[in-house]
Amino acid sequence: MFIVTGGAGFIGSNLVHELNREGITDILVVDDLADARKQVNLHGARFTDYMDKREFRRAIVARALEVARVEAIFHQGACSNTLVDDGVYMMDNNFTCSREILEYAVEQGAPLVYASTAAVYGLSGAGRFAPTLENERPLNIYGFSKLAFDHHVRHRIADGSLPITVVGLRYFNVYGPREAHKGRMASVIHHFSQQMKENGKVRLFEGSGGYGNGEQRRDFVFVRDLARLNLYFAQVGTWEPDPGQPRRCHQAVVNAGTGRARTFNEVAHALMKVHGKSAIEYIPFPADLKERYQHYTEADLTGLRQTGCDFVFTPLEDGVRETFADAEAAAI
Repeated sequence: MFIVTGGAGFIGSNLVHELNREGITDILVVDDLADARKQVNLHGARFTDYMDKREFRRAIVARALEVARVEAIFHQGACSNTLVDDGVYMMDNNFTCSREILEYAVEQGAPLVYASTAAVYGLSGAGRFAPTLENERPLNIYGFSKLAFDHHVRHRIADGSLPITVVGLRYFNVYGPREAHKGRMASVIHHFSQQMKENGKVRLFEGSGGYGNGEQRRDFVFVRDLARLNLYFAQVGTWEPDPGQPRRCHQAVVNAGTGRARTFNEVAHALMKVHGKSAIEYIPFPADLKERYQHYTEADLTGLRQTGCDFVFTPLEDGVRETFADAEAAAI
């Protein structure tokens, strides 16, 4: 069985659908459906079982999860709301729970691929997005909770106490289908799309952080690429070794982005190719965001490539087109 935590969320549900594309349906989805809107993300998906995240956590701590064999664990579950300031909750949910899942994966001998985040880099500027200590300066408790677990994994890798594949993927600015439930935390691509449909125009920030109007830059990564990257490191489906070939033991914390920053103006124009021409309105940059806003992100892919991964990421324009093709198909 394959376990996907956060399996009804944005990235997790796309991962479940990607497993299905590989012919895999023996999946345990773990999530918290207090926000029942997320169930829509699993429409059309095939999976064997579902567990509430609290029930799952109790079961693995008590070694009472009734699963005969765990093929791989994809740990996507987390509190990713950067506006949450409850440090006790955030550290328990994102750090302690992740440690418990790691120990369970080790006992099961199952590969673990987990979601980290580019939020660990804080306000790093150009050339400062390699996964090294000097670049890791999170702005909030969310980023710190993820960095703390990355530190734990890197320590375990260094001391040789991990006999399994363990890979942390630092997701950059993710976009794609199945993110509507995220509200304010959804990608700018989702929000710009809604603005175009509702108002016939898109609102971008005026110049800030040394960048011109709408020229702030982010590394926008298509969610299906991240789903495939998870499968790559777990060596599942397309990436399973040929019969008789050994499995690789991947152990790393690496960036998961395209390696190419794109401007918000470019995002708007990519969306216009889908939704039609819209006006662009430049609005004043909010004063309260000056010390909390990433004007630039771009994944340094050196570490990813050193693992042997030569994955080709989807260009922004193609990912935007596929995102809304999926949305239209789901609405039929």
